[in-house]
Amino acid sequence: MRIVVLVSGSGTNLQALLDAAADPSYGAEVVAVGADRDGVLALERAERAGVPTFVRRLGDHATREEWDTALADAVAEHEPDLVVLAGFMKLVGPAFLDRFGGRTLNTHPALSPSFPGTRGPADALDYGVKVTGCTLFVVDAGVDTGAIVAQAAVPVEDDDTVDTLHERIKVAERALLVESVGRIAREGFVIDGRRVRLGRP
Repeated sequence: MRIVVLVSGSGTNLQALLDAAADPSYGAEVVAVGADRDGVLALERAERAGVPTFVRRLGDHATREEWDTALADAVAEHEPDLVVLAGFMKLVGPAFLDRFGGRTLNTHPALSPSFPGTRGPADALDYGVKVTGCTLFVVDAGVDTGAIVAQAAVPVEDDDTVDTLHERIKVAERALLVESVGRIAREGFVIDGRRVRLGRP
């Protein structure tokens, strides 16, 4: 399975996928890594692994719609079977979803549908939940609203800060992402309304 990974930051999830894909039995290959900004560590990780990279910055385009189309064009050049948003801090739009909807995955540091948006760990702490976690989902037009592929629970400790909780969520998130993408690559997946089933029908 050919995978394009989109990134914005340090690329720890990307590195986990690159490490897993180094084993031929994993069933997937990262064929390109794209970013919405220059100079991020994730791009260096990709280059060290010999993976082609590209950057499409929002500020280089007159409108968000033009950027969305340019991003979709750049991804399409690498003919992916699956697109993974790994710490990609931009929302993709209609032009992107028209081409890659149903085969674009993202992670969220909470148990969806709880605590959508960028403050998942902080919102979980503020609310006082005893268990939070991470979600892998199929990207749609909403914010963290897509059909759920997989989830992992992470207990909230009494002495947790946002940082300590988020770090433990990130560890669970990496494992969930690697396991789920590998299964999708080897077994396929089917989206049936809100339900995602791994394996071919």
